[in-house]
Amino acid sequence: MLSVLVEELVIWFPVVLWGSLFAWSYHREPRQFKNAIFFLLLVLSLIGVVFLYSYSSSLTLFLVLLIPLAPIVTIIFLVVNGVRVMRREGVSLPTLLPLLLAVAIIAWLVGLPLVLGRFRGSSVALSLAALVCVLGMWFFFSFVALLLYSWFYRKLPRKRVFDYIIIHGAGLRGEEPTPLLKGRIDKAVELWKAQGARAILVPSGGQGSDELISEAEAMCRYLTANGIPQDSILLEDRSTTTMENLLFAKHLLDAQGLGTYRCAFVTSDYHVFRTALYASKVGLKGDGIGSKTAGYYFPTAFIREFIAITKEHWLPYVIITMIWAASVLAPYLGHLLGILFPNQ
Repeated sequence: MLSVLVEELVIWFPVVLWGSLFAWSYHREPRQFKNAIFFLLLVLSLIGVVFLYSYSSSLTLFLVLLIPLAPIVTIIFLVVNGVRVMRREGVSLPTLLPLLLAVAIIAWLVGLPLVLGRFRGSSVALSLAALVCVLGMWFFFSFVALLLYSWFYRKLPRKRVFDYIIIHGAGLRGEEPTPLLKGRIDKAVELWKAQGARAILVPSGGQGSDELISEAEAMCRYLTANGIPQDSILLEDRSTTTMENLLFAKHLLDAQGLGTYRCAFVTSDYHVFRTALYASKVGLKGDGIGSKTAGYYFPTAFIREFIAITKEHWLPYVIITMIWAASVLAPYLGHLLGILFPNQ
């Protein structure tokens, strides 16, 4: 009986551990990158429990096939999507991202074995390959974690009443909002009406070097043309980045003297979590709300989001590299200490 209880505890321990960490972290602040890591670990733990309790030969075969097939399916999807995006949007660095990610996956899966085969017996090659392998594992793990958690974050119910609805800019065509930006504005208006038209709409976006007017002004014109009264609109027309959108908007809203207030950050669905993440950094209370993005464009846009967030959370890569460096240098350090202190 005791052995059965111990076995049950061992099986459920990872679920309890990662579930507790996720619940604690999410309760403190839903808009954190580490929530994505805890959430994926919780999901993987639950999958492991389901597998152990419903063990069958067919399920085992499914998992055995899934592991090698998943990268192949992912590569094919990225290549097909990349070609489709370039046909619709033209060739540029952003539209090349799906193809570049596919190449990175191929290089990681195929390149490492080839290098090891070419430099077989070389401790240096083996050591470098181990570093690249671990860095790649973290890269793809964090990518899946962010993809899964950003979907989870977007799907949470938003029943709060917001004092301000910040609309993030997304480029202009002449003096008109792009279709992507119109989608954001329409989503903000939908939320505004659902709350009894009580909130203040805050179009946020400055004037780019290739734009005739600021994005905020173009959004304001679109809003008033669709029946939104001018006194329900407050412009933030200086920002040029997502972080500036939120920081300048905070300065503007703080100056209104409302005291404590809550915001909705309306942007495209792929951009919701990064926007909420930055809002947490600048001290804005609120939730991200996403407008729908065309399905063919979502992978490209999300890869850009992941790169931007990874640039903000580079520390794991440094820690992994430092641990690797310490393991490589440890024998030499021991040898050096032996020379310096021969009698110790």
